[in-house]
Amino acid sequence: MQLGTTRLLFAFVPKNQIRHGSVAFLYKQMVTLLFGLIVVEKGLIRYPVRDFKKVYKGSFSFEYFIYPSICAIFNLHYPENSSKLVKLLYNSFYSGILTLGEVLIKRYTKLIEYKKWKWYWSFLTIGITNYSSRLF
Repeated sequence: MQLGTTRLLFAFVPKNQIRHGSVAFLYKQMVTLLFGLIVVEKGLIRYPVRDFKKVYKGSFSFEYFIYPSICAIFNLHYPENSSKLVKLLYNSFYSGILTLGEVLIKRYTKLIEYKKWKWYWSFLTIGITNYSSRLF
Protein backbone atom coordinates (compact mmCIF):
# COMPACT_ATOMS: atom_id res chain seq x y z
CA MET A 1 0.00 0.00 0.00
CA GLN A 2 2.78 2.44 0.89
CA LEU A 3 4.71 1.60 -2.26
CA GLY A 4 1.63 2.41 -4.34
CA THR A 5 1.22 5.71 -2.49
CA THR A 6 4.87 6.55 -3.12
CA ARG A 7 4.31 5.92 -6.82
CA LEU A 8 1.29 8.24 -6.74
CA LEU A 9 3.44 10.98 -5.22
CA PHE A 10 6.08 10.64 -7.93
CA ALA A 11 3.42 10.58 -10.64
CA PHE A 12 1.24 13.47 -9.43
CA VAL A 13 3.57 15.87 -7.63
CA PRO A 14 5.46 18.00 -10.14
CA LYS A 15 9.03 18.84 -9.16
CA ASN A 16 8.30 22.56 -9.17
CA GLN A 17 5.49 22.05 -6.59
CA ILE A 18 7.26 19.84 -4.07
CA ARG A 19 7.29 22.65 -1.47
CA HIS A 20 3.55 23.19 -1.74
CA GLY A 21 2.93 19.44 -1.53
CA SER A 22 5.22 19.15 1.49
CA VAL A 23 3.28 21.83 3.36
CA ALA A 24 -0.02 20.04 2.69
CA PHE A 25 1.57 16.72 3.67
CA LEU A 26 2.91 18.06 6.98
CA TYR A 27 -0.31 19.91 7.78
CA LYS A 28 -2.32 16.72 7.28
CA GLN A 29 0.06 14.77 9.51
CA MET A 30 -0.54 17.30 12.29
CA VAL A 31 -4.33 17.13 11.88
CA THR A 32 -4.46 13.33 11.72
CA LEU A 33 -2.34 13.06 14.87
CA LEU A 34 -4.97 15.02 16.77
CA PHE A 35 -8.10 13.42 15.27
CA GLY A 36 -6.62 9.93 15.05
CA LEU A 37 -5.74 9.91 18.73
CA ILE A 38 -9.15 11.25 19.76
CA VAL A 39 -11.03 8.66 17.71
CA VAL A 40 -8.95 5.75 18.99
CA GLU A 41 -8.78 6.90 22.62
CA LYS A 42 -12.56 7.42 22.72
CA GLY A 43 -12.99 3.84 21.50
CA LEU A 44 -14.76 4.76 18.27
CA ILE A 45 -12.38 2.82 16.03
CA ARG A 46 -9.93 0.04 16.84
CA TYR A 47 -6.91 -1.05 14.82
CA PRO A 48 -6.10 -4.66 15.84
CA VAL A 49 -3.03 -4.78 13.59
CA ARG A 50 -0.70 -1.83 14.11
CA ASP A 51 2.82 -0.83 13.16
CA PHE A 52 3.89 0.37 16.63
CA LYS A 53 1.69 -1.55 19.08
CA LYS A 54 3.29 -0.23 22.26
CA VAL A 55 3.56 3.39 21.17
CA TYR A 56 0.58 4.36 19.04
CA LYS A 57 -2.95 2.92 18.96
CA GLY A 58 -3.87 4.42 15.59
CA SER A 59 -2.98 3.34 12.08
CA PHE A 60 0.48 4.82 11.63
CA SER A 61 0.79 3.92 7.95
CA PHE A 62 -2.54 5.45 7.00
CA GLU A 63 -2.44 8.52 9.22
CA TYR A 64 1.19 9.47 8.72
CA PHE A 65 1.88 8.51 5.13
CA ILE A 66 -1.04 7.40 2.97
CA TYR A 67 -3.61 10.01 4.00
CA PRO A 68 -1.14 12.97 4.01
CA SER A 69 0.17 11.87 0.60
CA ILE A 70 -3.32 11.86 -0.87
CA CYS A 71 -3.91 15.27 0.73
CA ALA A 72 -0.80 16.68 -0.95
CA ILE A 73 -2.07 15.47 -4.33
CA PHE A 74 -5.55 16.83 -3.48
CA ASN A 75 -4.09 20.28 -2.81
CA LEU A 76 -1.77 20.40 -5.81
CA HIS A 77 -4.56 19.62 -8.27
CA TYR A 78 -7.32 21.57 -6.54
CA PRO A 79 -9.57 23.39 -9.06
CA GLU A 80 -8.90 26.84 -7.57
CA ASN A 81 -10.57 28.87 -10.32
CA SER A 82 -13.65 26.67 -10.65
CA SER A 83 -17.16 27.09 -9.27
CA LYS A 84 -18.10 26.16 -5.71
CA LEU A 85 -19.96 23.14 -7.06
CA VAL A 86 -16.86 21.83 -8.83
CA LYS A 87 -14.80 22.38 -5.67
CA LEU A 88 -17.40 20.53 -3.59
CA LEU A 89 -17.49 17.64 -6.06
CA TYR A 90 -13.67 17.53 -6.12
CA ASN A 91 -13.50 17.34 -2.33
CA SER A 92 -16.32 14.77 -2.27
CA PHE A 93 -14.48 12.64 -4.83
CA TYR A 94 -11.30 12.48 -2.72
CA SER A 95 -13.27 11.96 0.50
CA GLY A 96 -15.32 9.24 -1.18
CA ILE A 97 -12.31 7.37 -2.53
CA LEU A 98 -10.59 7.33 0.86
CA THR A 99 -13.81 6.36 2.64
CA LEU A 100 -14.49 3.59 0.14
CA GLY A 101 -10.99 2.26 0.68
CA GLU A 102 -11.50 2.31 4.45
CA VAL A 103 -14.86 0.53 4.18
CA LEU A 104 -13.38 -2.16 1.92
CA ILE A 105 -10.45 -2.65 4.30
CA LYS A 106 -12.88 -2.89 7.20
CA ARG A 107 -15.09 -5.39 5.40
CA TYR A 108 -12.44 -7.70 3.92
CA THR A 109 -9.61 -7.54 6.46
CA LYS A 110 -9.20 -7.31 10.20
CA LEU A 111 -7.17 -4.10 10.07
CA ILE A 112 -10.02 -1.78 11.15
CA GLU A 113 -12.90 -2.35 13.56
CA TYR A 114 -15.65 0.23 13.85
CA LYS A 115 -16.83 0.29 17.46
CA LYS A 116 -19.00 3.42 17.62
CA TRP A 117 -18.15 4.72 14.16
CA LYS A 118 -19.90 4.81 10.81
CA TRP A 119 -18.51 5.26 7.33
CA TYR A 120 -20.17 8.69 6.94
CA TRP A 121 -18.13 10.03 9.89
CA SER A 122 -14.99 9.14 7.94
CA PHE A 123 -16.37 10.82 4.84
CA LEU A 124 -17.22 14.00 6.77
CA THR A 125 -13.96 14.22 8.70
CA ILE A 126 -11.89 13.59 5.60
CA GLY A 127 -13.84 16.24 3.71
CA ILE A 128 -13.51 18.77 6.54
CA THR A 129 -9.79 18.17 7.00
CA ASN A 130 -9.22 18.40 3.24
CA TYR A 131 -11.04 21.73 3.25
CA SER A 132 -9.06 22.92 6.28
CA SER A 133 -5.84 22.04 4.47
CA ARG A 134 -6.96 24.33 1.62
CA LEU A 135 -7.60 27.13 4.10
CA PHE A 136 -4.17 26.60 5.63
